[in-house]
Amino acid sequence: MKNNIKHMRSKHKFTQDELAERLNVSRQTIISLEKGRYNPSITLAFKLANVFHCKIEDIFIYEEE
Repeated sequence: MKNNIKHMRSKHKFTQDELAERLNVSRQTIISLEKGRYNPSITLAFKLANVFHCKIEDIFIYEEE
């Protein structure tokens, strides 16, 4: 699954550390999300959408395999 986390983080002028702190996760989690190596829980996806003031679908792009 692709995502726009890095783009949206930059748009909101958050560092990886700042975003991690807002979401109560580690910076490594943010790095893994941005690189597409980790699919978040639905709870974390909703938290991301809340932080970025958007819908989950604006952040994550589902691609069938």
